[in-house]
Amino acid sequence: MSENDQLHTWDAIILGGALAGASTALLLRRRNPRWRILIIEKSDRLGRRVGESTVETSAYFLGRVLGLTDHLNEKHLVKQGMRFWFCNEKTRGLADCSETGPKYNVRFPGYQVDRAVLDEEVLSRAVAEGAHLLRPAKVRDVTLVDGGVQSVQWAREDGSSGTESARWIVDASGVAALLARRNGWLMTNAAHPIAACWSRWNGVKNLDSREFSERHPGWSARSKAVRYTATNHICGKGWWSWWIPLKGGDMSVGIVYDQRITELPEGARIGDRLRTFMEAHPAARELLQGATFQEGDVHFRRNCAYRCSRYAGDGFVLVGDAAAFMDPFYSPGMDWISFSASAAAALVDSCLSGRGVAERVARHNANFTASHDRWFDAIYRDKYYYMGDHELMSLAFRLDLGHYYIGVVARPFQIGNSALETPAFAPRGGRPAGILMAFYNRRLAAIARSRMQRGTWGRRNSGRYDGFISYELNRRLLPRVIWQLSRWVALEAREGWRTWFAFRPREAQAPMTASAAPAKT
Repeated sequence: MSENDQLHTWDAIILGGALAGASTALLLRRRNPRWRILIIEKSDRLGRRVGESTVETSAYFLGRVLGLTDHLNEKHLVKQGMRFWFCNEKTRGLADCSETGPKYNVRFPGYQVDRAVLDEEVLSRAVAEGAHLLRPAKVRDVTLVDGGVQSVQWAREDGSSGTESARWIVDASGVAALLARRNGWLMTNAAHPIAACWSRWNGVKNLDSREFSERHPGWSARSKAVRYTATNHICGKGWWSWWIPLKGGDMSVGIVYDQRITELPEGARIGDRLRTFMEAHPAARELLQGATFQEGDVHFRRNCAYRCSRYAGDGFVLVGDAAAFMDPFYSPGMDWISFSASAAAALVDSCLSGRGVAERVARHNANFTASHDRWFDAIYRDKYYYMGDHELMSLAFRLDLGHYYIGVVARPFQIGNSALETPAFAPRGGRPAGILMAFYNRRLAAIARSRMQRGTWGRRNSGRYDGFISYELNRRLLPRVIWQLSRWVALEAREGWRTWFAFRPREAQAPMTASAAPAKT
């Protein structure tokens, strides 16, 4: 391909070569090898990203849809579910912290992935299957023409430049969200003012080490599962932290917090502020003894949550973080990629094949708007009020997990890969589960605020262990969910009644301004 100003015509140009863009290209080429796909990637080597943990849906997408099972097992770590740690004034160390997590290793595949390695692998496979790659090249301008030919201007540091044209543009530019920001579609989620700080660390203690088993023999023996390769969540009032091991020994450690409830301590360096914040928790303090964060790989971002008012038009579609970002809790980012890339490939392929565009674009926008809003209400709205309370968060986790299996995970195993073309909680994507989840999430948040006012929040955060058998898609799943629902009803009868008539207005989403846009500091 020439690197001058000569005009090229493509069926689709994809802005961004990381997982969202590369997987969309791969799916498009597999749908129809005749489609001419160009990927424009700004870097000469894809860097590390926050999203480093899969859950059941994204593991299905990566393994069964993209065909990466061999790569995932050779280059990354097998994940052993999710585990949570809590503390209060009675806890002195890791063994005192209340714990929630699986008793045995999990049933469904999941992975702790190094995104730089994974992204490059998917990108190389897209190129091997016929997609063209232009890198490194930065997108300078995008001109959208409704129902017409779209154009992209690019340039390189060596001074070369060009203009490419295509019938479709796929924006996979991540949090840069090129199309949404330039066209005023980006909306901040004012009801969810979260901030995040993260880094890679060396020397973090291994939860399954001989050192810990000798120091805490009873604590070590009570779980038969591998703790270290789980996504460990250390939780506090208004915040949580992730601890994700990566192949090679690095540990990804970060915190996310609700800015209405808590804030990072003051300090000169972000990494030191991150350490100070986490070491207030006994479990984190014990794990970080002797550990160091990697200079130059420390990140901080405010106002992380956003969505777009449009997800597609006649000639463009947004995928991954270029379309929306809710929250990293429960690792939904790669699930969102799984749905948005699958749906985008289906949309572009159908429209390029001559099927009706207007109806498909309208349905795509309706599905992803409903999915985002119900997903947020079901899982994240005001969750930071209770996620640090062992009793409330453990109940929510078991309920969330059961409904996720029934309403989301089951669908691709029942229907096949096409199930991922309809996002979670959309009208045909598990909507009933989302409605019920939103209701109990709202109630648990209300109970948590009541506990804060009465001084009983976190009273069971010390000395308790909630170990359970991992969930499966079998006849025991529904009874398990019903049992957890009965526990919630009992909680309502015991103390929830205090909040039944309390009024709390919902905070509306507001358009994002330039000053409020997510940015690294």
